[in-house]
Parts: sequence; structure tokens; C-alpha cells
Amino acid sequence: MSEKNKELVQQVNDAFSNNKPEIFMDLCSDDIHWTIAGDQSFNGKDAIRKFMASMGDTEPPKFSVDRIIADGDSVACYGEMSMKGKSEKDETYTFCDIYRFNDGKIVDLQSIMAKHKTEDESNAKAV
Repeated sequence: MSEKNKELVQQVNDAFSNNKPEIFMDLCSDDIHWTIAGDQSFNGKDAIRKFMASMGDTEPPKFSVDRIIADGDSVACYGEMSMKGKSEKDETYTFCDIYRFNDGKIVDLQSIMAKHKTEDESNAKAV
């Protein structure tokens, strides 16, 4: 089962990169719980759909997966994601998503992201 769940996680990342969020939604249970650490949580598919709709026509993120680790019904996926930010400039994040599956469906997703500093941010002096 662990290998199958790893394949499903790869499908999720591919779906987001290809702007096909319904593939992700099809892999979720109706009562999925998704938490983006330090930001917000969503309960159920309808809440996630509203969140995704709020992003409008933004360019989909691109994922580079470095590692996927599975144990039982849980899978951790680690890598980098790049997307256009509010300033329309590319922003890069390191991410770790932790999925929990039940009967082949995602029932819980914990997302942790850390934004990489831009060159301007890295060169800025502390006040």
C-alpha cells in the first residue's frame, strides 16, 4: 500500500503543476482536512475548492520533488515549489507535505512551506 500511496502523491504534484486540481480533488475523501502550517485550514472538498477558486487565474505552481517517503498509511513529500507571487515575480518555496490515506483517499494533509529569500531580501540590511 505504501508504494501505491507514493504514486498517488506524485499524481497530486503533477496535477497541480499541470493546472488540473480536480485530479487532486478526486484523490481526496469528502471530509478531507488540509492544514497549511501557520496559515489556514480547510475541512472538506467544498472549502478546498473555494480556496483554489480564490487564486483566480494565477499560473500554476511548479514542483520539484526531491524525496517521497511512505510508512503505512502516511506519505511525506519534500521538495521545492515555484510560483508567481503577489508582485508577479517568481517565488520559490521549500515544502514538506504529509499525507494520510484511508482506502486510497487522502483524509489528512499537512503542508509546511518556507519561502526562499529573494536576492533583494538577502541583500537588505537590518534596520
